[in-house]
Amino acid sequence: MSPRARLLTAAAFVTVALCWSGSWTFGKLVVGQVPPFELSAIRFALAGLLMLAIARILGAPLGLQRWPLLVLAGGFGIFAYNALVFSALTFTPAADGALIVPTVNPVLTVLLSTLIGERLTANKVAGLGLAMLGAVLVIAAATNLTFTGERLLGDLLMLGGAASWSLYATIGAVTTRQGSPIGVTAVACLAGAAMLFPLGFLEKGYTDVPSWPLGAWLQLGYLVVFSTIVGFVLFYWAVRRFGAGMASMVSYLVPVFALVQAVTILGEQPEVLQIVGGAIILLGVRVATLRFTPRSPMEETEPA
Repeated sequence: MSPRARLLTAAAFVTVALCWSGSWTFGKLVVGQVPPFELSAIRFALAGLLMLAIARILGAPLGLQRWPLLVLAGGFGIFAYNALVFSALTFTPAADGALIVPTVNPVLTVLLSTLIGERLTANKVAGLGLAMLGAVLVIAAATNLTFTGERLLGDLLMLGGAASWSLYATIGAVTTRQGSPIGVTAVACLAGAAMLFPLGFLEKGYTDVPSWPLGAWLQLGYLVVFSTIVGFVLFYWAVRRFGAGMASMVSYLVPVFALVQAVTILGEQPEVLQIVGGAIILLGVRVATLRFTPRSPMEETEPA
């Protein structure tokens, strides 16, 4: 990989991690003001429509030849993920989700991606092992490994969310062979939004939307633009370029950046164990990507 390609890859991974780590903070803030399923349905509908418009302007393919897989991706990555995570937040702290989901889904994605022909290399295994060790240290420092009662139920739902996201990532490795990252993400978001829409009627039926405070709309704007459009599209770009297993390693950076944001934005003081764990996570991601070569264009366009 050329120095320029390495720099581009690192920039993409850092950008996705920044967008997604911020989404836990902004998501927690906005959910305290508006119903979560109404929020999710509107978020992904707006993001899907914006991405669809951009894709049509740029002439980017939507990958509709594989529309059943796109709908399935929306079902797992948008509908099931959000339904499970928001349900979990009623039982467990948001911090658990910010730590558990990003650290579990790379392992599941690497394993699932072997079903579509991606290789489980020695450096991937070593990198996953190191990153998981770092993640355990970060989680231990944040929670003292206390998982009982309702919190345990919530964390199990978070694990279900991680599994749903892993399936979304693996499906993306197939759909992006014929569709562009922005095109397939747009279709998946719209499909997922359509599935989430009825759940809003279990809350306030969208009658409260006109009265949402300005702060909620600004936080929703962050979730639409950065967490969804920028984060999801760059993630699927990485899936298309490197495969689902390697792209999922970006998730390990999310707790690291969440820790940095907690210090710089919220003024929190990190534990020594969190700093050590974060350093080990970064080392693990580096080992997993060591001497890794992007797939050739022929491999990218080869039908499943």
